[in-house]
Amino acid sequence: MSDSETPILRLVEEVPHALNHSDAFEAALAGRRPAVFLDYDGTLTPIVQRPELAILSDRGRQVVSELATRLPTAVVSGRDRPDVERLVALDELTYVGSHGFDIVVPGGRQVDNPIAGDFTPLLDEVEAKLVEGLGPIPGAQVERKKFSIAAHYRNVADADYARFREVLDGVVNDHDGIKEKTGKKVFELQPKLDWDKGKAVLWLLEALEINHNDGVPIDDIVPMFFGDDVTDEDAFGALQGQGLSVIVSDREDEGTGRRTAASFRVYDTEELLTLLERLKP
Repeated sequence: MSDSETPILRLVEEVPHALNHSDAFEAALAGRRPAVFLDYDGTLTPIVQRPELAILSDRGRQVVSELATRLPTAVVSGRDRPDVERLVALDELTYVGSHGFDIVVPGGRQVDNPIAGDFTPLLDEVEAKLVEGLGPIPGAQVERKKFSIAAHYRNVADADYARFREVLDGVVNDHDGIKEKTGKKVFELQPKLDWDKGKAVLWLLEALEINHNDGVPIDDIVPMFFGDDVTDEDAFGALQGQGLSVIVSDREDEGTGRRTAASFRVYDTEELLTLLERLKP
C-alpha cells in the first residue's frame, strides 16, 4: 500500500480467525513463500504486568527457531533491540528494535536505516522531565530505551490517571521534536520522524533483498506481520494489498469497537504459535 492510501479497517470481530478459516488463510497465501515479521510483547508472549516479566516460553522459542530455518524471520519490537535479542536468544533471526529504529541481521551485523541518527540529547531531556513529573505517581514507570521512552500506566490507579496524562501532555507540548505513540497501557515518546514498524518492514524487504534474487524481483514472496497492539497497525496497514497480517486479539476486544487493518486474527499466543507451525516454504 502506498503512503497516500488509507488502510481499510474492520471491527476485530469481523476479521476471520486464521485457524478456524484455514482454507481462506491458505487461499490468501496462494502458494507463496512467507517472509515472517513478529512482534514480541502480546504476540510471542502474553501481556504481563511489567515488561521485564515477558519471558518467551520454551515452546515459543522452539517454534520460532524452527520457523527461521525454513523462512526469512524477524522480530520487530518496540523494545530496545538488545533487550528483545536477549529475550529471544536465537542467532538466526533479524532483530528490529524501537519500532524499526535499530536493526541487526543474522551474524550480528548492524543495518543503518534511512533515518539513523543520534537522538540522545533530546531523549535525555524528555526522560528527565518524565521522571520528575511521573515519579510521585504510584505505579507509573518510565522505561528509557535507546530511541524512545515508554511511560507505563498499567499499575497506575484510575484516580491518578488524569495527573499521569497531564504530565505527558506537558512534556510532549514542550518538545517539538517528540511524537507520542499509543500502546496497551503505555505511551511511547519517540523522535518526530516519518518512521514506524510498517515502513521498517517494507524497507527491510528491499534492504535485505528478501523479495529479490540478485536484483530480480521474486513474485512468490508474501510478507506477513503478526502483532497485537496499536503500534502494529502501522505494519498491518502497510502490507494491505501486498502481504498478509495477523492480529492477536482476544475475545474481550469483541464488541468494544476496536478496528484493525489485519487480514486475519487469532485469540492468543498459543494459537499464534500453532499458526506459525503450519507455515511452509
